[in-house]
Amino acid sequence: MSTNSATAQQAPTGKAPAEQERVSAFAGLSRVMLLGFLRDRGTLFFTLILPLLFLLLFGSLYKTSSSPQVKVAQVGAVQLLDHAQGEQQAELDKILKITKYQEQDQDTALTKVRKGELDGLVTSGPDGQVVLRFSVSDQVKAGSVQAILNSVVQSANQQASGKAPAFTLAASQVEDNSLKPIQYIAPGLMGYAIAMGAVYGASFTLVNWRKKRVLRRLRLTPVSPVAIVGARVGVSVAVALAQTGLFLAVASMPYFGLKLTGNWWLIVPLVVCATIAFMSIGLVTGAVAKTEEAANGLNQIIILPMSFLGGAFIPLDFAPGWLQTVSHALPLRYLITSAKSVLSMGGGVMDVLPSMGGLLVFAVVMTAIASRFFNWDDA
Repeated sequence: MSTNSATAQQAPTGKAPAEQERVSAFAGLSRVMLLGFLRDRGTLFFTLILPLLFLLLFGSLYKTSSSPQVKVAQVGAVQLLDHAQGEQQAELDKILKITKYQEQDQDTALTKVRKGELDGLVTSGPDGQVVLRFSVSDQVKAGSVQAILNSVVQSANQQASGKAPAFTLAASQVEDNSLKPIQYIAPGLMGYAIAMGAVYGASFTLVNWRKKRVLRRLRLTPVSPVAIVGARVGVSVAVALAQTGLFLAVASMPYFGLKLTGNWWLIVPLVVCATIAFMSIGLVTGAVAKTEEAANGLNQIIILPMSFLGGAFIPLDFAPGWLQTVSHALPLRYLITSAKSVLSMGGGVMDVLPSMGGLLVFAVVMTAIASRFFNWDDA
């Protein structure tokens, strides 16, 4: 009896140390894992910092964006637009920026629509018909200009209540109806791929060679820095051209249906200049970063916002003005715009030459910055 009582009394005290050990082990493991998470810069970046960057980017992108205003060319007299008065005219001015052309200048206006300089062209048709021509090179602009003109037509018809509709809208695209969205998707995605390859190639090579002291050994050899840089540039350009060729070959397959215009070969010198520009970004991040993880974080901070602001994924037509101004300083914007022009819109040398010059100037500036931070060794 007394033995059983003693055993019963000892049982709870025997479980307490085991329970405490389990709690202690759980707390210790949790602490180690939390510290490991906080010390892993890569995980910390992709888990906390990157989502926050997207929040800041898209929050800024759409917070101050106003009602869309589209730019249209009015060729000749258009009753719907010419007879608007008072409040109706004020409402039109908020959503339409109208540039008037003479009928003999219609071809000039159409060319601007094809190039994306204007969102649409409006002329007058028979029996109150409003004829709209737009470009499908930018799906957002195309949808906006149609929706706005359709709204204007419906508003004018509602004001004439009790009567037959005075106006109708006839909308059509300026391009060949056989063209597919791949014509305008491909340049953006290709530009993003080229930027990623060039930035990461230069950045990781620089960090890796410095960590393994390859740069120190090369410095002690008779090999000149020009030869080292030239080899790196040659490899990056070769990879970028291979990316471009593969990308265009796949996009041109019947399944996707990309149709190259007559001056598509201009994409070659354009990609060469763009690759040099993106490499210069990689030289800066590679010179500043001490590890591959740090370089990866810096590259992501630069490339992802640049891809969105450069128009690789979404258009910026209705973004705040200051954000569009910032985008003009980004090399990816010029690669994508010029690539779209020569691949899909029949652009010529003058459509890519200014972009190529700007990309090379950007490369010179970024390379000069990289040289201020460059070290042959981590020591």
